[in-house]
Parts: sequence; structure tokens; C-alpha cells
Amino acid sequence: MSQDNNKKITGYMIYSQEQNNRTQKNDLPDFYPDLPKKKYDVIYADPPWDYGGKLQFDKSSKSADKIDISKNIFISSANFKYPTVKTKDLKKIPIQNICKDDCLLFMWVTNPHLAQGIELGEAWGFEYKTVAFVWDKMVHNPGQYTMSYCELCLVFKKGRIPRPRGARNIKQLIRSPRRDHSQKPDEVLENIDKMFPTQNKIELFARRDIKNWDVWGLDVREVYE
Repeated sequence: MSQDNNKKITGYMIYSQEQNNRTQKNDLPDFYPDLPKKKYDVIYADPPWDYGGKLQFDKSSKSADKIDISKNIFISSANFKYPTVKTKDLKKIPIQNICKDDCLLFMWVTNPHLAQGIELGEAWGFEYKTVAFVWDKMVHNPGQYTMSYCELCLVFKKGRIPRPRGARNIKQLIRSPRRDHSQKPDEVLENIDKMFPTQNKIELFARRDIKNWDVWGLDVREVYE
């Protein structure tokens, strides 16, 4: 029997075509829309972290002859929802061009991307300071080590903390039910507004317009002068 015939066929192979069909791709000729020429005191970002095409399957490691293909195997991936971007490419976005001398970056990181998140913030010219928010999603996912139901929003600083300050009593923990894929709780934006009510603020990788904020990303293509 040939070596090819001996090769184990798995669920990943069976559903590879479905993965290709469902993967979202960037439809712009350039990497991302142009950044605004304005400079900001506060930047809020939820990067589209790339998982290297990693999928979630039920019994995906089993060979094809042991999988009941009459049943739909659960398949999930972040890039089915939006175009994901590798960390090395996120670093190329010149975020430093829109930062004031004193600027804060609030950035969401998925738990597997914690190290890359700190690396990315530093590549954009910031110093990692602490965890700004911990989001209790109130719904857990099975994990390799512990059950996963929290996500972190880190804060980075360039220069000094922008002045004047607003509220100083904002709590770190936010309990808010998980909604659509990657949709973050509104309380975080509201709390940042309370902390820095008079500053220029922008959300990167935004998917909707936000009152009193500028927005930038594939889904909100504003023209900045």
C-alpha cells in the first residue's frame, strides 16, 4: 500500500473545504483604511487576533471511518466572523502616528494572546502598565487547563496619563453576559468615558459608530481630513 493510502484521514481534512468557504477575507486593496491625521489622548482597540486557522471540532482527531458524517461536526473559528490579522502584521500599523505625547492604549487580548498583546502594545510605542478591566462573561467555555470565561483589557501608557482626569472610582471587574462573537461589553467604553471625559478618543478595529468617539476599521470606513 502506498504511503498516501496509509495517511490518516481526519475530521480536519473532511471539513477543510468548509473552512476555506467560510473564512472572511479583507476586501480592500490595502492592508487597512488610512488612519486619521488627528492625534488622540485615548486609544481603545480590540485587535482581530489570528489563531493560525485553528478550528474547534467535535471528535476532529478521529479518522474518517470513525466519524459519523451524517451528523454535523461543530466547526468554529475566529476568521469565520471577520478577517483576522497576524501579530507581525498588526505591528506594521503606524498607530504611533495618531498618539499625542501623553496617551493611553486600552487593548483587549484573548488569553492565548496575552504575550503577543504586550508585545504589540510595545511595538506601537507604549509601555504596559496593568490590567484595566476583567470581563466576566458569565458563560464558560471548556479549556485545556481551566474553564474559560474571563477576558482581559490591558492598559498601556505613552508619556503621562492624560489630564484632566475624570472619575477615579471605576471598578476593574465587569460582569456582563457574552453576546455576539467578539462583542465587548458597552460598560468598558462608558467607563473609559467617565475616566477621560474631555479627551480625544478613538476605537480601532471598530464595528459601529460610537457617540463622542472617532472610529476606525474595516466596518466603519470614515474619511478623515
